[in-house]
Amino acid sequence: MPRFSVVVPVFKVQGYLRECLDSVLGQSFTDLEVIAVDDRSPDHSGAILDEYAARDPRVRVLHLAENGGLGRARNTGVDHARGDYLLFLDSDDSFLPGALAAIDRQLDACGSPDVLVFDHQRSYWDGRAEASCFGDQLAGVGTQTFTAAEHPELLTLFHVAWNKAYRRAFYLREGLRFEPGLYEDAPLSNEALVCAGSIGCLPRVCVDYRQRHQGAITRSPGRAHFDIFPQYASLFAFLERRPELARHRPLLFERAVAHLVFCIRRKERVRPADRRAFFREAARLYREHVPDGFTPPPRRARDYRLLALDAYPLFAAREAVRRTAGRARSAARA
Repeated sequence: MPRFSVVVPVFKVQGYLRECLDSVLGQSFTDLEVIAVDDRSPDHSGAILDEYAARDPRVRVLHLAENGGLGRARNTGVDHARGDYLLFLDSDDSFLPGALAAIDRQLDACGSPDVLVFDHQRSYWDGRAEASCFGDQLAGVGTQTFTAAEHPELLTLFHVAWNKAYRRAFYLREGLRFEPGLYEDAPLSNEALVCAGSIGCLPRVCVDYRQRHQGAITRSPGRAHFDIFPQYASLFAFLERRPELARHRPLLFERAVAHLVFCIRRKERVRPADRRAFFREAARLYREHVPDGFTPPPRRARDYRLLALDAYPLFAAREAVRRTAGRARSAARA
């Protein structure tokens, strides 16, 4: 049984795939398996995977008969995993040298927690690399472990699947699964953290998160971004089924609403023509799932109040003022 099962979903990434696989297989830590899931990719990604599997027995390739999306591909990979811990790596990203050895050491130092959260960097097409804003928060806990109830600020960390190592026995016991559609990371990441009996942290940067100039779905505006609503609805449904987790609901609700507002404001996500409809869906989700007695954080209170009232014209007017002020500040700095 390997220490790590690294699940790599693959779709239309032939230009990045070799770098991704090399970053895993070239690690100094070698007790691992790579489960690469070809999500019916129309390019040469499947052939590249077969090439790697032919020369390295640690690579197992699963070719899906039809494209099912990132969540389904990850679920399929998990179903075939054998490792003590699960890690997810998107096929246009990569592990930094020494990452898996560092994760292994911290898992031992933390006493084999259910979840270990580690740091990442963003790399850009112009060669820049930018550290995340979570390093100090991750460094503050050392080798201690906590639950989300003891340290709820853990729920404010980046809600993605690939910045965590999950003890596979815990993952399967809790029945964690990715939902179909975009934004599939958010529900599962939060569900894992609130269910975990022990969470460890590693401040080391382990993953290079590639900011693709073109081709990334999160940078392509369109109706696919409406998938965020059923994703968060699934998170709240999960909490309804687990009343013992009710204490986490206000913070998870606040984080979900902050994510929705962020998406509304990003032109690469929600098109201007879709903003009213997106806001209306966000307002509906707000009203349906707001916890009793919920108090918005002061700096977001106005946005949340407008959502609660489904007051898109007021929100749009406020956004116009905000953008004008932003342009004025930029001009003054130029």
